[in-house]
Amino acid sequence: MSQTKAIDRFFALASSTKERHAFAGGPRIVAIETVIPFDVMPGLILVRLHTDAGTVGGVPVIGHGESYYLPEAVAAVLHEWMSARLLGADATAIESHWRFLYERCIAFGGTGAELRALSAVDLALWDILGQLTDRPIWKLLGGPVRDWIPVYNSCGGPSYGGRKLEEPRRQGWPGHGDLGKPGHLQDNWSSINTPGDLAEELLAAGYRAMKLWSFDRIYQESGGQRITHADIAQGVAPFHAIRERVGKKIELMLDGHGFFALPAALRIAHAMRDIDPLWMEDVLRPDCIETMRQFREGAGVPIAVSEMLVTRGLYRQALDRQAADYVMIDPTWVGGISESKRIAELAQVYNVPVLMHDCTGPLTLMAGLQIAASVPGVTYQETVRAHIATIYPHLIDDQLQVQEGHLPLPKRNGIGIRLLPQLFSTDQPSYRKSSL
Repeated sequence: MSQTKAIDRFFALASSTKERHAFAGGPRIVAIETVIPFDVMPGLILVRLHTDAGTVGGVPVIGHGESYYLPEAVAAVLHEWMSARLLGADATAIESHWRFLYERCIAFGGTGAELRALSAVDLALWDILGQLTDRPIWKLLGGPVRDWIPVYNSCGGPSYGGRKLEEPRRQGWPGHGDLGKPGHLQDNWSSINTPGDLAEELLAAGYRAMKLWSFDRIYQESGGQRITHADIAQGVAPFHAIRERVGKKIELMLDGHGFFALPAALRIAHAMRDIDPLWMEDVLRPDCIETMRQFREGAGVPIAVSEMLVTRGLYRQALDRQAADYVMIDPTWVGGISESKRIAELAQVYNVPVLMHDCTGPLTLMAGLQIAASVPGVTYQETVRAHIATIYPHLIDDQLQVQEGHLPLPKRNGIGIRLLPQLFSTDQPSYRKSSL
């Protein structure tokens, strides 16, 4: 046998061994579909995994997933690389697929598009398993641990992260969302210009906590290396206005979107002490865990970090170094429902409460609810009421309604909602499909 033939035979045997492990039992994945909803939220990628499992309750078993940011790159990872593992594979071998793909992503530092693609796949696989067993995912994860899930409103408007009329096919830069304009659900504009009115409106709608981004514009105007007393006064003014109007009837939080260096971040934190915020989040850039520890030690207010950490190893370092009072997780960035649960349970070991992030798409929110329903350490789920009311109806087949500051546990099987099938149309320029 020639050396070339021997090498070919070795790889064929290795491949067949891997495939027998990955493909054994269970329904198979037979197609992967992706689409970018440019007309709704151009930074979002929507994913469907088709199976040969037939139907449950007359509905085909199709897994739904999503992720956010650089969606074209995520689509390329899914179709040009991950499809080789997934097509023809057992759709219920969730941990096997997660570990296989993660190990090959992380070997080359793949925590960007690769990890977001893995996150979308993981959501879809859990959705499939939930449909096959006719149970919501939280029940498969060991829930329920609560009857209702506490939420807060993150004060973005309808156009924050969504389609821009002037550039409908371009997503914005993270943390540089549209301030908006006066009008209904324009919470980003209202949080700066009429914060007291907004707080009263949110309280009347049942919300008991709200998060503001009042220092974003200061960074955009002058950068994050230094901050003046005038800047500080401008940034904290909306918080003081809310306290003067409604007192402490509503919890207040600040998101700094990671814009500020340590001296500026500390000056912001010291000015926020009089506000008594529930937490301050990502005021400091999360480049260095040791600096994050120094910031928490000197801030004098509770500190939340950070959906930008992404990997479990970085969360562990932040917890080990006592750099966080709260841990924030985005299930479509860290590796899906599987990894979100592991990070949330890790935080429980340190007695650090968990926050689920969502300022993007509806499946991110639904995945967070599955974790919150099954992990006791989760204390809040983020929501953007403007997205729920104006963006999500164009993407999903059921709507969410916040009641008295809570969302109910998802009752439908799987992830709890379905992406609208008409989104996955060959007429869409971003539509891609890989089949067995």
